[in-house]
Amino acid sequence: MGVTPEEITSTWLRLVVADAELSPYLIGVDLERLATHLAAALDTGGAVDAWRGLGLSEAQHRRVVDYLTGVLWALDLPEDRIAQVTRAVSG
Repeated sequence: MGVTPEEITSTWLRLVVADAELSPYLIGVDLERLATHLAAALDTGGAVDAWRGLGLSEAQHRRVVDYLTGVLWALDLPEDRIAQVTRAVSG
C-alpha cells in the first residue's frame, strides 16, 4: 500500500464524523483509540468489529463501509485489496 493504515483510517473517520446521521453515534467515543484500533485491523487484515458496538443500524454500518471503500478507491488500490478490506470491515 503506498499509504499507511493510519492515513486511511484518518480520512475514513473524517468522513464518518462529517456524516450528520453517523456523528451522534461517536459522541463520547475516544476517536484516537478507535482510529488506532481500526488502523491496526487494516494493517493486519483482521476483522474490524469496532463499529458493531456503537448501535448502528445495518444501513448505517453499510454506509461506514461505503466510506472506507470510497477512500480505498480514491487511493487507487487494487480491486482485490479493496474487496479484502471491505469484507473484513463488513464482518
